[in-house]
Amino acid sequence: MPVFDFTNTSNENDGEFVCTYTTFHSNERSATTETPILVLDNKERKWEHYSCGFFANQSRKTAFEFKEKDGSISANILQIDARFVSLVKWLGKNHISVRLSGENQEDGYAVYKIREMASSGSGKLSAEDGFLQYMIERLFASNAPQGDLDEDEELDETGDDMKLTSLQSISDFMSCAGKTLPDNIRLWARRNLAVAHSHEVTPEERRHAQRALSIMMNIQWKNDYFEAIDPQEARKILDEELYGMERVKQRIIETIIQINRTHTLPAYGILLIGPAGTGKSQIAYAVARILKLPWTSLDMSSINDPEQLTGSSRIYSNAKPGIIMEAFSMAGESNLVFIINELDKAASGKGNGNPADVLLTLLDNLGFTDNYMECMIPTSGVYPIATANDKSQISAPLMSRFAVIEIPGYTDEEKKVIFSKFAFPKVLKRIGLNENECIVTEEALDALVAHFVNIEGVRDLEQAAEHIAANALYQIEVDHVSQVIFDSEKVKELL
Repeated sequence: MPVFDFTNTSNENDGEFVCTYTTFHSNERSATTETPILVLDNKERKWEHYSCGFFANQSRKTAFEFKEKDGSISANILQIDARFVSLVKWLGKNHISVRLSGENQEDGYAVYKIREMASSGSGKLSAEDGFLQYMIERLFASNAPQGDLDEDEELDETGDDMKLTSLQSISDFMSCAGKTLPDNIRLWARRNLAVAHSHEVTPEERRHAQRALSIMMNIQWKNDYFEAIDPQEARKILDEELYGMERVKQRIIETIIQINRTHTLPAYGILLIGPAGTGKSQIAYAVARILKLPWTSLDMSSINDPEQLTGSSRIYSNAKPGIIMEAFSMAGESNLVFIINELDKAASGKGNGNPADVLLTLLDNLGFTDNYMECMIPTSGVYPIATANDKSQISAPLMSRFAVIEIPGYTDEEKKVIFSKFAFPKVLKRIGLNENECIVTEEALDALVAHFVNIEGVRDLEQAAEHIAANALYQIEVDHVSQVIFDSEKVKELL
């Protein structure tokens, strides 16, 4: 059970007794009876596991009104997770009927789940319960706020006569879970909500503000604290994904150990330089899997103008965010592995400016600004992994942002092992062939490797495995043979 930091609220007001509760600061990622959302008084009466009612007395924020057969019965809130104070106040302010899941304990009724009920009183969940669960999930993913909540920071929605559901949902989210956002994004959201609600701006400006809000609010803005990673599990993943490459694996394990010591990402990403087909992208995917982060890729060979990365200004009717901002949106969170393919093509922009200069702001971990969003995006949780074929084409400023790992081409013996132990069995399994149905002899393997002797990577070898397996499947299905054996002559003929 975690250690909680308890803080008292109020006690008495103008001679009138006011029930008190305490807030506790917890960073647990889910609720249980041992780590509840809140605790209700149960000294006078024990409450059922499923209990319905409303949060009440919102001026004091102190009670829950249970709907019982013998009428409504109030129970004081004794303790509440500081992250959920605003949510409980919002539920009470809007008189939203909820169902509590909890358990009676010595110190009170420990509530670990809150569901929204339909207003009809049928006992069914409301269609809006999904939004409530989304907010609860985001609150659990956030860290406990420090200090008391500032009542003056609540949104003033008076005069809002727009009935767009999405804007209302964003306003509700800001009221309940605004504390989960970085300070600059929370202030940005308020400004854009004002624009989206205003009739003093053009419809185009309101549309852009609403679109930007929708993008920003659907990203989970995490802090840059990383939990420890098991180096042995990381090594297991690397061995599953990569054959050989001991120097590369050691460098990645070194990065993992550094994260475990500092609980933050290293200041530099990884730049993988080597011939095509040597597994550079596979390494990047393996790192994302080890870090348990979503990943997104950016192909610099397709970027001709910096605006593709930074987005376009809202002054244009067809304005839109840039690829980097869209990557955050697709990932759904601010911590991600950013795979930059063909970094050596970054300086070949044909528009106004150099795309490589934009990457520098992303790689410096100081924050990235998208022209459409008009807001600085925190990038401290972004781990960049770049790939390139030609190191000489990368500028010195870009190169200095990475720890460079050069990947040599594979030897003939390594190609044989990769084909026979990894590529070929993987293809056979995928298309449903047994190993005894398609056999490649040692002489055939020698001929296969000799055919690609001038190619340092193994991508062509993997394609050859596909070709051989497909040919074997064809012979088994069409010619009705039980087994296909490829010798050196058959391989040469097939290729």
